Amino acid sequence: NNSMRVLHSLLIATSLQSTRAFTKVTPNIFRQTSRMMATKEAEKPFAVVVQAEIKEDRMEEFLKMIEKNAKATREEPKCLRFDVLRVQGSENKFIFYELYEDFSAIAHHKEQDHYKLWADFKESGGTVSSVTHKTDGEFLT
Repeated sequence: NNSMRVLHSLLIATSLQSTRAFTKVTPNIFRQTSRMMATKEAEKPFAVVVQAEIKEDRMEEFLKMIEKNAKATREEPKCLRFDVLRVQGSENKFIFYELYEDFSAIAHHKEQDHYKLWADFKESGGTVSSVTHKTDGEFLT
C-alpha cells in the first residue's frame, strides 16, 4: 500500500500547490496528513498473506513448527484468524492467511516465541522461498 500512500500524498501536494494562493499552508501539513492516513489505516483490519515453499527434507520439522505457531497465534488478543493452506498439487508449497484486528497487533505477534519459531526456521534455510504480502481489510465477512 506504499504506492497508494505516495499517490495520495502526490494528490494532496498537487491540490495544495493549486490552492496555495487562496489558503495559508502550514509547514506541517504533509506530516499531519501522513499521521491522519497512518491512523486511519491502523484502525482497519490488517492481514498478512505469506506464500512459502518449504525444502522437502524439512517438511516434517516445518509441519510441527507451523502448527504450534498457528495455534499459539490464534490465542493472541487481536488475532482474528490464522490459516495454513497447502497449495493443491504440491507437497511443499503453503499459504498462510493471518488476520488481525488492526496493524498494531502485528508488532505484538512478532515479539512472541511462536513467531520466532517461523523466523528461525526461515533463517536456518528451511524455505526455498517466502513472500509476504501486507494488506488492509476492506470487505470482510
